[in-house]
Amino acid sequence: MSDHIPEPPEVAREVFTGDAWAKAEAFAKLLAGPGVVRGLLGPREVPRLWDRHLLNCAVVAEVVRPGVSLVDIGSGAGLPGLVLAIVRPDITVTLLEPLLRRTVFLEECMMSLKLGNVEVLRGRAEEFAGKREFDVASARAVAPLGRLLKWSLPLLREGGELLAMKGERATEELADAEEQLRASGVQTAELASVGHGKVEPPATLIRVVAGRAPQGARKASGRKDRASRGKREASG
Repeated sequence: MSDHIPEPPEVAREVFTGDAWAKAEAFAKLLAGPGVVRGLLGPREVPRLWDRHLLNCAVVAEVVRPGVSLVDIGSGAGLPGLVLAIVRPDITVTLLEPLLRRTVFLEECMMSLKLGNVEVLRGRAEEFAGKREFDVASARAVAPLGRLLKWSLPLLREGGELLAMKGERATEELADAEEQLRASGVQTAELASVGHGKVEPPATLIRVVAGRAPQGARKASGRKDRASRGKREASG
């Protein structure tokens, strides 16, 4: 499979600089080889591996602040999480994925590429609400915005950001989720376009900045749980 990987476009060297270049090439081979064999990437995607997948994910880094902790929800084959870890060694990336065969692949990629800024967690986002907290959540082709809000906001610190990679339906999804966005207490929700001059068309993101509501709800829930446990212990 890896023999059929297309030559990377010239712009790829501008995006993947320094050590990231060799790691990007190695990841491309992993996706086109084991990734296709194990059903994580369709064979028809291999010819457009660089343009549609690697570069399309890498340009998301344009709006990721330095030094943040990022959780990639439903990471799948590591798009965009592993790509962001490659292009941005200054950030820590948690690849969150419920399916075992995918987490095995992600762990193999992490070790093969020697990515010290990556961890792989098996599970669903809901399972880690209140247990883990991040600055940024990314997602690509996982679910409509409404569902992504339910999964991502409980994982974000106040002021944290959801970066949802969307295509032509981004405007429609943002409108459909308007009521939920208000109820969730988010600070802002807007469209962002990245990768101008690097990918065609530029990648479209929905960028949501978390407010106090999810965090406050978690704290209140935690207080209730502690009070409930205290009562049970006292009565026992």
